[in-house]
Amino acid sequence: MRLAGVRLVRNDATILDGINWRVRPGERWVVLGPNGSGKTSLCQIVSLYVHPSAGSVSVLGGELGHVEVRALRLRIGVTSAALAAMMQPRLTAEQIVVAGKHAALAHWWNAYDEADWHQARRSLERVGCLDHAGQRFDTLSSGERQRVLLARALMTDPELLVLDEPTAGLDLPGREQLVQTLSGLAQDQAAPALIVVTHHVDEIPPGFTHAMLLSSGQVTAAGSIERVLTEDRLSRCFGLDLAVERRHGRWRAWSTSLAEPL
Repeated sequence: MRLAGVRLVRNDATILDGINWRVRPGERWVVLGPNGSGKTSLCQIVSLYVHPSAGSVSVLGGELGHVEVRALRLRIGVTSAALAAMMQPRLTAEQIVVAGKHAALAHWWNAYDEADWHQARRSLERVGCLDHAGQRFDTLSSGERQRVLLARALMTDPELLVLDEPTAGLDLPGREQLVQTLSGLAQDQAAPALIVVTHHVDEIPPGFTHAMLLSSGQVTAAGSIERVLTEDRLSRCFGLDLAVERRHGRWRAWSTSLAEPL
């Protein structure tokens, strides 16, 4: 995936400006930034649901504006809060996942063979949710729903996976289970390139290789995760004096005006 000079303007407000970014096969990226920094808009452009006002977007060898986006989108796995809200609550986890083959909201609009249902179950197993295959979506916990949506995103064996704030609204056990699942994907050589958007440094899964900081619609830093997640760069991005540490493969950041963590 490559963005060059991408700019997005809506109602005379500049949402993104001068975005240059490249994601190579096998890379695992986390995108961090405060509220209103343009992270969700960036995800919508990368997943080909929004056209930029200026600049070029090339995803999986196809350039936006010169390619059939509906076919290309099937090669990109996506999860977001907006997508979660559109899921039919009475469908089972397995039905939610299998519908991902056609990027549909329900399975009854298309025909599926046994190989498709097997792929749905394999995707659920991959994220640790096979035991919930026959359970209704609205009876799952928030963390389980997010893992089912991740399985849905994996249904087509995508070449790029874009997850917009997958841990938002989860309690501590749900968040940690999802972080562990994403860490397993990050360390799976057969997994696609990954992009995960979050507000919180402590939600970065172990095994992620790169980071980008976004502030006021502009990239303030991008590159290897160790070079980007420094106290100086994170402090400038969030407008707050921060201390940063990495322990047991997990990152933490906290305000230096507060008490030091134990």
